[in-house]
Amino acid sequence: MGKETNGENQDSQAQTDMWKYVFGFTEMAVIKCAIELGIAEFLESNQEPVSLNQLSAALGCCSSSLYRILRFLINRGIFKETSTKNGETSYVQTPLSRLLLKEGGNSMAAFVLFESSPVMLAPWHNLSARISSKENNMSAFDAAHGKDVWKYAEADSEHNNLLNNAMACDARVAVSAIINGCPEIFEGINTMIDVGGGDGTALRLLVEAFPWIKGINFDLPHVASVARQSKGVSHVGGDMFNYVPKADVAFLMWVLHDWGDEECIQILTKCREAIPKDNGKVIILEAVIGEKEEIKGNEKLKDVALMLDMVMMAHTSNGKERTAKEWAYVLSEAGFKRHTISHINAVQSVIQAYP
Repeated sequence: MGKETNGENQDSQAQTDMWKYVFGFTEMAVIKCAIELGIAEFLESNQEPVSLNQLSAALGCCSSSLYRILRFLINRGIFKETSTKNGETSYVQTPLSRLLLKEGGNSMAAFVLFESSPVMLAPWHNLSARISSKENNMSAFDAAHGKDVWKYAEADSEHNNLLNNAMACDARVAVSAIINGCPEIFEGINTMIDVGGGDGTALRLLVEAFPWIKGINFDLPHVASVARQSKGVSHVGGDMFNYVPKADVAFLMWVLHDWGDEECIQILTKCREAIPKDNGKVIILEAVIGEKEEIKGNEKLKDVALMLDMVMMAHTSNGKERTAKEWAYVLSEAGFKRHTISHINAVQSVIQAYP
């Protein structure tokens, strides 16, 4: 037989790539399974490699099924196969698998459990219907559940808990990046309000790092009322579309991408009105897509931002990730005279806006 042509090679590669998309859901599902089983916790609690029999006995699992789960994850760098001193096949943690620990500063487990929940997966089945609609005014989430994501969370305490845990999970990662990447932006701040701050995790970490700041965590009443109490942070319930309590600085992390331009301008205008005209500012942590330069040299983070844009399309009515030009537009329309964008080692960039 003759050699394959270049076109045949490309067709073969295309078919291989397509299989990854056909079964792409398996990665999320199996990782969720690993979190629910507590594999990472048990391995982390043991200093020595753990055999399959030990692990299956400790977790109460079928050993043959557990082996297949581990084989799948190991092939993706999640967990590592090694040997005991007796030569028995065993397993240890990897940097990636440690992110599946339910507790820990860098854990991503809560985010996986949130996005893989039936509530958050259902809207994806309505995505094409939303795009095909000429009006395009109902989110796929609304179509699946009969209400928007915020009203659903308010009515369902279990889902609201999943949501808050996921946002706290991301806050720990993003805030660490901003503290290490540009701590100077918090110098001279006396009071700072976290607009849409959820359970207050982000603000608590910032106040711990910069203890001269008095923090105000501002969110909807049903969120603020159950937020964890912490030193230097007070919790206030309200609606950011109506007003924002006054402070030196307004801080927003992963809030504006949930909304369309009109809503963003309204929120940003309320934030501008809440800060001093002479030395106030708004600090925004959001993805900035379409940049020519890579984020800290990591092209994969750009792709995560594009994935998030699809999440916004599925889960919100008008939300989206924005380019630098789109950020400039909403900030200018909200009355800000200038702004800067700084990249940190996270999906989000740091946008500072000045009135």
